[in-house]
Amino acid sequence: MPVNALSSYLPVFVLMIISLGFGLGSLVAGILVRPRRPYKEKLMPYESGNPPADEPRYRFSVKFYIVAMLFVIFDVEAIFLYPWAVTFDKLGLYAFVEMVLFIAILMVGYVYAWKKDAFKWE
Repeated sequence: MPVNALSSYLPVFVLMIISLGFGLGSLVAGILVRPRRPYKEKLMPYESGNPPADEPRYRFSVKFYIVAMLFVIFDVEAIFLYPWAVTFDKLGLYAFVEMVLFIAILMVGYVYAWKKDAFKWE
């Protein structure tokens, strides 16, 4: 590689070194500064100042995770509608057809999840 091509990567290397230094520096500072006097109350799990009422390691229902994943998926896909709506008048018919297809695919996924009772909380 020519020297000119390598010099164009210099900012990337500098950023990598700075970010690595910041990450390691934060970890070292946390180790040096944190308090080291453990006692019974400090080691207990925190529940709004109340003593624990139940075992802290109980299993969540799989439905909880499915609903959470579906929320994230549909929420992220809805984010794609905003830039399209802002530039709708400049994009033309092609972008309109693409968005109609996108929403149709999204609706197919929604109907599929609905038919599989993924939204029912038991």
